[in-house]
Amino acid sequence: MRPEGDSFARFGYNMAPVRHKVANSTSPIFSYPYARTREELDQLYLHGELDAWDGVKLRYINPATGGWPMPTMATFMQFLPAGFQGKTYRSTDTTVFSVVEGRGMARIGSQQFQFGPRDTFVVPSWQPVQLAAVEEAVLFSYSDRPVQAALNLLREERL
Repeated sequence: MRPEGDSFARFGYNMAPVRHKVANSTSPIFSYPYARTREELDQLYLHGELDAWDGVKLRYINPATGGWPMPTMATFMQFLPAGFQGKTYRSTDTTVFSVVEGRGMARIGSQQFQFGPRDTFVVPSWQPVQLAAVEEAVLFSYSDRPVQAALNLLREERL
């Protein structure tokens, strides 16, 4: 048994041991500390990485392969600055959002929902979605994107 922190020491800095052999497609680390993630979101925002649809959005990766942390699930964290009014998009992957912090609004199809910390909402496949932030908001999300991509079914449209 390896000591606590061993996986992060080996794989957590976008590097891997030279002779590491990928045993399976699941990430060797499953601890992605929020403080580091939030710091990276803030840094990207401060340096002008604001996307008109997503705000600042990062995808979690398997550091050994560069792919998704799990073969069937995509995971993301995104930052929406106060006053952000995102453009509408849609995608064939179904996405579950969990609000980490902040408040805002999600328009999904023809319905509008207010969100706040610890709220969860789902965007079904191919439904138009638009995100807005009343105050700084951070959203964690996950979807079936890797499966859709592997089956060549993934489609996206920025409206």
